[in-house]
Amino acid sequence: QVQLVESGGGLVQAGGSLRLSCAGSGNIFSVDAMGWYRQAPGKQRELVAEMFNRGSTNYARSVKGRFTISRENAKNTVYLQMNSLKPEDTAVYYCNGAKWLSGIRSDYWGQGTQVTVST
Repeated sequence: QVQLVESGGGLVQAGGSLRLSCAGSGNIFSVDAMGWYRQAPGKQRELVAEMFNRGSTNYARSVKGRFTISRENAKNTVYLQMNSLKPEDTAVYYCNGAKWLSGIRSDYWGQGTQVTVST
């Protein structure tokens, strides 16, 4: 099992920055990718950024150039640095761990952390 705990959300003005952290425990080294998703009210959960074990990254078009995903293996922690925040970035942000076995994906989720960007 993998446990993920997010922190770092909060209220920030447009143009500001926040850094989210996701601390992993359990069999964290079994996952193939770590990422961040978000869900705004009335919308589907969407990928924000992900990092695969070999270091490659993938970002949503809406955050490219503003958000950066990184990881600190010694602390089993993944970060999401969010700069130039916009009101449309307001959402609950979820940490995700994904692994593939025989072509089947399994997901692990944190409890979510609220990010609110005011105008």
